Amino acid sequence: MEMDIRKIQEILPHRFPFLLVDRIVALEEGRVVGIKNVTVNEWFFQGHFPGRPIMPGVLILESMAQVGATMMMYMEEFRGCIPYFASLDNVRFRRPVVPGDQLVMEVTLLRMKGRVGKLKGVARVKDQVVAEAELGFSLVREEAREEVS
Repeated sequence: MEMDIRKIQEILPHRFPFLLVDRIVALEEGRVVGIKNVTVNEWFFQGHFPGRPIMPGVLILESMAQVGATMMMYMEEFRGCIPYFASLDNVRFRRPVVPGDQLVMEVTLLRMKGRVGKLKGVARVKDQVVAEAELGFSLVREEAREEVS
């Protein structure tokens, strides 16, 4: 299954400037592949770094997390949840991501218990790994989040 940006926005709560996935190109049980087209017009390049733009590593991780969240929140039992980071493990950055790159992120579900789980994400540019991580997450129901505040 594929999703364009309109379908992604029906599932994810993220919006500009923090929606960091442009397309889902594969979605199956336990695995998703998403794309982020990195352009020179990205807001974060203004300060990271002037004259030598490099996508911040934390935003690469966030992009991977959003791809994974799309897979999880597409499932009927998790509709209406808000995804929260719970942990990051085994994070590795292999090379810089620069304007003109297309991040292709493959995210697989490692384990799930209730609404808490762990994903494995690998980001590539032209088949070269640029980052990888294990992403722990919690899916919180919107009404439960409102009760806490």
